[in-house]
Amino acid sequence: MLKNWNPADIPDKDELKERLDTARSKLYELQMRIKEHKLPVLVLFEGWGASGKGSTIGKIIKNIDPRFFKVATMSAPTADELRRPFLYRYFKEIPESGKFTFLDSGWMEQTCKDCLAGELRGEDYTKRIDSIKRFERQLTDNGYLVLKFFMQLDREEQTRRMERLLSDKDTRWRVAGFDKWQNEHYKKCRKVFDKYLADTNTSTAPWYLVDAVDKKWAELQVLETMVSNIEVAMQNSAHSVPILQNVFPLVKMPKLADIELEGKEIEEDEYKAELKHLQKKLGELHNRVYRKRVPVIITYEGWDAAGKGGNIKRITEALDPRGFEVHPIASPEPHEKARHYLWRFWTRLPKDGHIAIFDRTWYGRVMVERLEVFCSENDWKRAYNEMNEFEKELSDWGAVIIKFWVQIDKDTQLARFTERQKNPEKQWKITDEDWRNREKWDDYEVAVNEMLQKTSTAYAPWHILESVDKKYARIKALKTVIDELEKVLD
Repeated sequence: MLKNWNPADIPDKDELKERLDTARSKLYELQMRIKEHKLPVLVLFEGWGASGKGSTIGKIIKNIDPRFFKVATMSAPTADELRRPFLYRYFKEIPESGKFTFLDSGWMEQTCKDCLAGELRGEDYTKRIDSIKRFERQLTDNGYLVLKFFMQLDREEQTRRMERLLSDKDTRWRVAGFDKWQNEHYKKCRKVFDKYLADTNTSTAPWYLVDAVDKKWAELQVLETMVSNIEVAMQNSAHSVPILQNVFPLVKMPKLADIELEGKEIEEDEYKAELKHLQKKLGELHNRVYRKRVPVIITYEGWDAAGKGGNIKRITEALDPRGFEVHPIASPEPHEKARHYLWRFWTRLPKDGHIAIFDRTWYGRVMVERLEVFCSENDWKRAYNEMNEFEKELSDWGAVIIKFWVQIDKDTQLARFTERQKNPEKQWKITDEDWRNREKWDDYEVAVNEMLQKTSTAYAPWHILESVDKKYARIKALKTVIDELEKVLD
């Protein structure tokens, strides 16, 4: 049950003023230390209608430089947002390091609304709760401070506030239809709120219940909680996070050295005939994908010069250009690097019925970032489970996930590098970084083998494309995409 406050909990007028002044000054001082520590702070306000979420946020942000925060009001999801995973619109809002994001309502309100409407129950509710807990844990594991406040009012006080707002034509708009329904069904809503709060109250992202009857008292509770948590978070910023064991079913993958490349080739005439046939079939399937609103995510990883670009081209040639997008993933931009490493992939997810193709992916975390020491050992070891969770989220949403590793041998790569270097039309494809990466071939092979073993799940397995003969790899990729789409569409 939600906490019932005793009026005696509220400090007297003088103490309240003194503590408010202290907390406001402290938060003002901490904002610069947050920037120095690169601590991202996500503050979620949930609660009853008319409990003062917006006015409390307004008072809190007066103590922060406006360059260091953003406020987002999470109203009902748009038609576009409804065509994406549930967490998509919330992940988009996470702050950059050293900044605040304040959310006026969020994933709790939407989940509870869905429960009260009878649209979320049983196994679906459990999945949603698991998804939310993973989301919050991933943020805190990656250095975010997540503060969740629930603004509590009893029914009588809520009724008084709503009547006061409704009596003035200039404030009437602030009382939504759901607020009125909530007040009329207070006990039913309270039961749903209680269950949600209990189900999502974790050690890394606990709930803070705020007595919202007195506005200054509510402000003080929030300020003091923020100040104490920020101070603790900055002290703990260097601590490593426990590595969680994988809980998802895995598909056994071969080691790269055991992949047979000899004999994996196709004659030119057969290639042309197969290409034409398979592209026609894929084009027909794309129409069904759109009609049935199935999201499709195709990812490519592989050795430099393995033929990823040409492979992607043969896939996209078969697709309606209005229904797909290719995302070439390079080094993160500064605003991407300042957020959770999965943020730039969450924000590129397709709508249902569309196809997103990633040329390089989130797996850079356990390859290039691991080997070039762009992240800590704890970061990349933790990432295997985080990426399995990310893909489970996409799978539960209904996405078809097709992951390709494009495999060649060291001699083939050298031959292709040399050809690129000599051909003026292809010189743009070869860089000094490609040659440096080649020197670390053995290290990359170790990292790739571990990646394949730990992230080939039953719902998002890896597919190997033997690409010494690029034409063979293209035909195999088309066949794989067709097979995976037919499994879902049929």
